[in-house]
Amino acid sequence: MKALSIDVQQQTIKELDIQMQPNTVYSFFNSILIDELSTISQHQIYSDANALSQKKKAFFLGGQLIIGDALITGRNSFEDSDVTIPLNELKTLINYDVNHFYLSALELLSSSDINLYRTFEVSKEEEKLQLNTEWVLYTFNIADDKTKEYFLSELQKVLDSNESVEEYITKMAGLALKYAS
Repeated sequence: MKALSIDVQQQTIKELDIQMQPNTVYSFFNSILIDELSTISQHQIYSDANALSQKKKAFFLGGQLIIGDALITGRNSFEDSDVTIPLNELKTLINYDVNHFYLSALELLSSSDINLYRTFEVSKEEEKLQLNTEWVLYTFNIADDKTKEYFLSELQKVLDSNESVEEYITKMAGLALKYAS
């Protein structure tokens, strides 16, 4: 099966011919904790869920924050298949330039056990929304500098006091929703 591999350290993309078996993705990352993202239509993006705690380099793929290397396969219903996105098109979706806010937040979050993509529920008026830490980072990244500083300094306080990072992120998601209206 044709797949694509993104090496964030070398900033390269390789075409791979892999045999997709139950342990292929785990073997690729040498990890049993894998994140699955569907940022690219009809494709599955796999990344190592341990990459944050291992302080691996981050990049954006189609606006989606990804930590560490990525493996991309095609997706036909619920089955992996040959990748269909052209290599030159994939290259246009990748941005290796991660700004100071993201780098600082990721550095702080790396000492926690948070997963960027695990969803949690936040209420906005009568509506219940499923959000994740990656969304919270994105939202605070587009805020003004003072708000970014507030987010980072409060996150540092939470970490220093051994309070729940998950609760802090959920609280920040609620604040972001409140002020976005």
